[in-house]
Amino acid sequence: MVRRAVLVAALALTLAGCAAEPSPAPMPVPTASPSASASAAPDDSAAGQKQRFDEVNAVTLAAAGGANPGGRAFIDGLVAAGFDKAAMQVTPDTTAISLDADNVQFSVLIGEDCLVGQYGNVGYQSAVLPVLSTGSCLVGNTRPINW
Repeated sequence: MVRRAVLVAALALTLAGCAAEPSPAPMPVPTASPSASASAAPDDSAAGQKQRFDEVNAVTLAAAGGANPGGRAFIDGLVAAGFDKAAMQVTPDTTAISLDADNVQFSVLIGEDCLVGQYGNVGYQSAVLPVLSTGSCLVGNTRPINW
């Protein structure tokens, strides 16, 4: 008999729950925390821009269709993507005796770091490196970006 009473009570509670309209649960009000707002802001550091740098350079390489696009194409692509042209460096596409350079390096100075890309006989490579003591990103001869 007790078992029957418990079963009837459980059934009554179940049916009562089904008949009632459930009230919507209150929605939590979002609050901004310092870490949440900081992570929502775009990362303008060199490390934060590396993925975009690589994506832009991949588009430049794809547009060249397997040929070496040359330093100017990399610079133009980066400028079109919003990187600061005045903060860039690029090495010559040819050697001192007018042969194609084995590799072309290009860079963007961002704060105290450099996004450095290289394309040539090693394929495409990139890195985030500290700015040199000279205030530039690349060692050796670079050419003016005057176009």
